[in-house]
Amino acid sequence: MKYTEIEWNRFSGVGFTFQESEAKVIKPNVAPNGKWALKTEYFGAFPNVEIELLNRGWHIAYQKNDNRWACEKDLARKVDFIKFVSSEFSLQSRCTMVGMSCGGMYAVLLASRCPELVDVLYLDAPVMNLLSCPCDMGNGQGGLYEEFYRFTKKTKSEMLSYRNHPIDHIPVLLANDIPVVLVAGDSDRIVPYEENGAILAEYYEKHGGKIRVFVKKDCDHHPHGFENGAVIADEIMLFTR
Repeated sequence: MKYTEIEWNRFSGVGFTFQESEAKVIKPNVAPNGKWALKTEYFGAFPNVEIELLNRGWHIAYQKNDNRWACEKDLARKVDFIKFVSSEFSLQSRCTMVGMSCGGMYAVLLASRCPELVDVLYLDAPVMNLLSCPCDMGNGQGGLYEEFYRFTKKTKSEMLSYRNHPIDHIPVLLANDIPVVLVAGDSDRIVPYEENGAILAEYYEKHGGKIRVFVKKDCDHHPHGFENGAVIADEIMLFTR
């Protein structure tokens, strides 16, 4: 593997190519504790939580997706990537997944596919119901359907009988005791909370799952997270095994 030294937010790291996809691993400036988080999409966006985790000794990893709609090639490649990062950098076999928006879809689908590789899910305004986003068949007005169709070739009529939404995988997450830290805005117009994250929260709370929910009043899809990254990092740390 050929590595290139990189710098990100005053942290050093390495960039490399993994299965024909750009990848990177960012290292803490303090003694590493073996824990690590995978940012599933939008690396560098709203990074307060990742920076806070780095300051606590975590590593942060990322692998670029072909697109943001969790197609099979990207999902399969990420499973291999998680195993590679864990082994190559001497980190724990389970990672925490940071899934914002479409990244939340990646995180849930990956966790249900390989729960043994996942420690905690931090989901921030996650896409859970594809009829809501990108199909805009609920209260959302994200305007993302044309992009979704370009990559998946799935029509809205086909999506009505589709049974691989992230919400369809919630029981698998619960059965495997995967904790969730969920953040969302109550005024999200792109990924409406009631049609997405709320379904996960209600299921977990009804069935005794481990979950911490933050619903931000009068907040749209952005900004993700909180200005103080410690708010979410603390919750993640409480759930890590």
